[in-house]
Order: sequence, then structure tokens, then C-alpha cells
Amino acid sequence: MATSLHQQLKQRYVSDEARHEQTLGGYRIDAIDGRGRLIEVQCASLSTIRDKVRVLVSEHQVIVVKPLVARRQLVTLNPGDLTPLRSRYSPLRQTLAHVFQELVHFSVFPHPRLRLDVVLTEQQELRLPPNERTSWRRKYSVHDRVLVSVQQRISLKTAADLWQALNADVPESFTTAELAAACGMPRWLAQKAAWCFRRMGQLEVCGKRGNSIEYRLVSVPRRRRKRAG
Repeated sequence: MATSLHQQLKQRYVSDEARHEQTLGGYRIDAIDGRGRLIEVQCASLSTIRDKVRVLVSEHQVIVVKPLVARRQLVTLNPGDLTPLRSRYSPLRQTLAHVFQELVHFSVFPHPRLRLDVVLTEQQELRLPPNERTSWRRKYSVHDRVLVSVQQRISLKTAADLWQALNADVPESFTTAELAAACGMPRWLAQKAAWCFRRMGQLEVCGKRGNSIEYRLVSVPRRRRKRAG
């Protein structure tokens, strides 16, 4: 079942509900906008729609919307009437860098017909306390996720767009430790970022510093100007 978050984001991209939940080529599409672009809002892992998107971009312009949680309010509900019992804010916050957790499994990006919109959101997560039907291992079940606000939307078409959005102030050659410090992300996430950028052709290995691999940006050859005949 789609969450309120999913529905709200879909509505932001295509307000005409007649354009929601369309069927195309055997696939269910979240929405199709007025320009014919296919909108896919993916709150779960991007890996689950990787093959679907790979097929769709062969003939269509596709926008994949990936919400990240910049701020989350956890609200526990009364199971009887679903009224709030208590709430608190989660200390965990996501930034643009967390998209690399998704991109390591979403090899279809970048593609000329694909736009990836990373949406930094504030959300409410509505929770229900455990009952006799709930597994004893789980402390709660998620009843719904609700969009409170959109803090930022970053639209990405290329690996260069993503690199620029990170605003990484790194030396000409750098390690993942330096990338992590420059972007304010943990080292393990910087390692995923470096792997993704290598796959996308944005970074290349240029050496080693102790046990750490050094990377640098791949230089883009300039086009030669045609001489006047």
C-alpha cells in the first residue's frame, strides 16, 4: 500500500489525478506529466525499479523521484482511534550524500533520458505499538509516512551534476577520507561515492597513499575547433 508520502510527492509532480497510475508497456507508472514524461516516485530502494527504469528509458523520458529524510518526527498512535500518544524527533538525518547507498545498486543512472530528483524532506512517521499480531522482535509497526515539507530538490542528469551538487572541495588527487571530510559524510559513505563515480566515469584511480587509493576527476577532452575553409 502506498504511503501518504508517496501520494503527496506524486501530486507535487502531476496535480491532475487522471494522469496518475497509468499503464505503459506492461508497467504501472506512477504518473505521466503534461510533457509525456514518466514520473516514478520511489520511497523504497531504487534497486527494485532498476530493471523497470532501464526498459522505460529506452523509449521515454523518465523522472525518478527519490525522497531522503532530512528530518523525521516519530509519532506513536493510539491503536484504537489512531490519535497521537507521544512524539519525538529522530536524531538520524539524511543528506544528499546518502543517495550513494541507492546508486550503488542503481546502475541505470546516468542515462540521457533519465532525470533523478533527490528530494530532501521533513516527514512524520506514524507508528503503532506492538500487539499480539506483531512479531515479538519488532518494537512498533509503521502505520504511515507523511510529507511535512520539502527542504530541497536536487535534479540530476549526469555524474557531473552530482559531483557539483556535493560541492566537494578536494585537492587534485584525494582519498576517500578527504572526500568524506570535504562533504561531511562518514568514510564508509565516501567509499560508496567513489565507487559510484568510478562506475559513472567521473573519477579515476591515480595512485596510492599508504593503504588508501587516490582518486582524481577524469579530465574531459576539449572539442577541437573546426578551421575555416
